[in-house]
Amino acid sequence: MLDTVLGKLAQQHDPNVLVGFDHADDAGVYQIAPDQALVQTVDFFTPIVDDPYTFGQIAATNALSDIYAMGGKPLTSLALVCFPEKADLDILEHILAGGLSKMIEAACFVIGGHSIRDDEPKFGYAVTGLIHPKKVLTNAGAKPGDSLIFTKALGTGVISTAIKKGKAEPEWIDAAVQSMTTLNKRAAEVIQQGEFRIHAMTDVTGFGLIGHAREMALASNVSLRLHTNRIPLLAGALECVRAGHIPGGLKNNRDFAECVVDYDHGISEDLRALLFDPQTAGGLMISVTLEDSAQFAQSLNAAGISAAEIGEVLFRTKPLIAVGL
Repeated sequence: MLDTVLGKLAQQHDPNVLVGFDHADDAGVYQIAPDQALVQTVDFFTPIVDDPYTFGQIAATNALSDIYAMGGKPLTSLALVCFPEKADLDILEHILAGGLSKMIEAACFVIGGHSIRDDEPKFGYAVTGLIHPKKVLTNAGAKPGDSLIFTKALGTGVISTAIKKGKAEPEWIDAAVQSMTTLNKRAAEVIQQGEFRIHAMTDVTGFGLIGHAREMALASNVSLRLHTNRIPLLAGALECVRAGHIPGGLKNNRDFAECVVDYDHGISEDLRALLFDPQTAGGLMISVTLEDSAQFAQSLNAAGISAAEIGEVLFRTKPLIAVGL
């Protein structure tokens, strides 16, 4: 819906806008000096776990992720709070404390925010970061021959749905929460400190793996091939799909983006569904030269970051995204 609306709006023009919303990138980038630019993003949502402190942590991790996905360093944030007028303020305190813990971990200063009364709690942040204008990593630079590296694992959407239904196993919850509260900070540091030839990057969040792959392919004018047997899945993800714990966002993502996908024979319906699962605080998908991919993945692993080579970039063809085993 938003994609349709934004396409109808008048376009603003400013040479200092290095990244706007025209390529559906993770954050906006505005140059303020020859060697400095601002990275800006905003994200907030309703609770996806029962514990208020954990919800705050997840919301902060998710909001910070877009800064890391551009190659930036978070600097300041503003809290966004919607909270029922008669609800227990201890709950709100725990939400804010959880968010603050992750902002402290990211060395990102919470300098204010805004709150409104709302029957349904919502929480998140607007985050501003810094980056060198020549080191911005967008979703528009993937080149044929590149390898696609993916950090973290898929499944937070279906597991969160199972949590809401009271059907999630404890080990599934633990794995999902661990993923959703792990900052992409360390991965961004490996990228910034290394000499790897990285051409494009995005974080896999609400549009699912296919949705964000589609954006990268379109922005880069390339096609992608993904291998399902290499894509990491969270414990319990397949079980949740089989049990019918399908979030509305997954269905919407599939309705919107599956038209550009072609599957090889043998790809199960359960795996197909998970490719569209909306992720919260998901991993990074990185397009890196084939020559650097193995060493890059090893460097991520050595830093304690899960990293898997899940596909490759092809010259533009049909289908836009090919999915194989």
